Amino acid sequence: MIGEYGQGEPADLDQTAAGKIQTGFTKEDLKISKEEKAILRELAEKVAELASSPEMEEKRILWKKHNMLQKTRPVIFCDPENGWNEIITKPMLKCKGKIARRWEMDLRKEIFWGEEMGDDKPVEPYFDVPYTVSPDDWGVEVTYYQVNKRGSYVWDPPIKDYNTDLKKLHSPHFEIDWETTNGCLHLAQEIFGDILSVRLKGIWWWSLGVTLPAASFRGLDNLLYDFVDHPDELKELLSIISKGYLEKLDYLEQNNLLSLNNDGTYVGSGGFGYTDELPQKDFHGHVRTVDMWGFTESQETVNVSPEMYEEFIFPYEKPIMDRFGLTCYGCCEPLHSRWHIVKRHHNLRRVSCSPWADIKKMASYLEDKYILSLKPNPAVLAKPIIDKDSIRKWIREAFEITKNCIVEIIMKDNHTIGGRAENVVEWCKIAREEAERILN
Repeated sequence: MIGEYGQGEPADLDQTAAGKIQTGFTKEDLKISKEEKAILRELAEKVAELASSPEMEEKRILWKKHNMLQKTRPVIFCDPENGWNEIITKPMLKCKGKIARRWEMDLRKEIFWGEEMGDDKPVEPYFDVPYTVSPDDWGVEVTYYQVNKRGSYVWDPPIKDYNTDLKKLHSPHFEIDWETTNGCLHLAQEIFGDILSVRLKGIWWWSLGVTLPAASFRGLDNLLYDFVDHPDELKELLSIISKGYLEKLDYLEQNNLLSLNNDGTYVGSGGFGYTDELPQKDFHGHVRTVDMWGFTESQETVNVSPEMYEEFIFPYEKPIMDRFGLTCYGCCEPLHSRWHIVKRHHNLRRVSCSPWADIKKMASYLEDKYILSLKPNPAVLAKPIIDKDSIRKWIREAFEITKNCIVEIIMKDNHTIGGRAENVVEWCKIAREEAERILN
């Protein structure tokens, strides 16, 4: 069934569940050979064929009902993230150039989703090109040290002394590289334009949470000490970050750089944006934040008390979430202890239930009023021979606990799938069987 998938060395390309935030290219990369174009066109034709199938339309309808809080069976999505490098391996990739190789990986992933994965992700007839943009410049530089791009890293936080360093911080500045952006768009239109709908689509953030940049600027240990040792300075830091995000949203909105995400766009920390509730009824083509899904989280404060979270974090997240038409909250942090605060977020719809959350509490809190985004521990797929019985037991128990909720189950955050492509397919098969079982 899997065929050539998973054979040979890992591809070692950057992977993210958030989709294409940037092209990752420069103007020097804007070349694709005639042979590479032929390979990409053949793959695009297969994507277009899959996207037009009745099965994909059924999946789109399923997600739309689910996102609009209509009761369905649990919806299943698997994005193995770095595990893609163990599914689509070096021998499979025929293109050599930087852009062609990246686009080939993207197309092959869609084909795997459509033919092999067995989850509920629809394949879409689009080829999206993101903007090429510089990293946000907040006025200070964070230096990261990493042994390899798959490993952990440390960094040198630039705000060492609040009295002298905080004044350097300002709202983020960034530059769009229009030459590279338009060059990528032109290349994509040339290659795919008669096969797929090529779109310039800005996905400008994964999360708008305030604590990741705060930890980057201050250092995680320092940040946690600051709740007690420097409470006023910490609040000023978080205020600057929150204001900076709001000003960036203003700029993106005013310059027509936002794109709707009420389609097959990945939103929050799991799931897709399909809904008829967005954009707003007065939408006339110019995308505003109120026409979109928004998302914040605060994984860095996992061990911070609910009281401190309410005092220090929530006030600086809320103005950001208030901008959006529908919102998502949470990622890996367990939310059961701070739900009474999180639930006050504006138009909250999708809520993460991480592997460290108390599922029973989350099910009782969310009921059928929110989407419960259930996250199994990705470590279950990290070895060559997975424990299918244990996986089935966990999913069955979780679905029983959440049977009165609006549930999606999201397999993500995989750093490895044990070098075995079959692992994700087998996980999806078990999840589908248990989802259908709980419905009947």
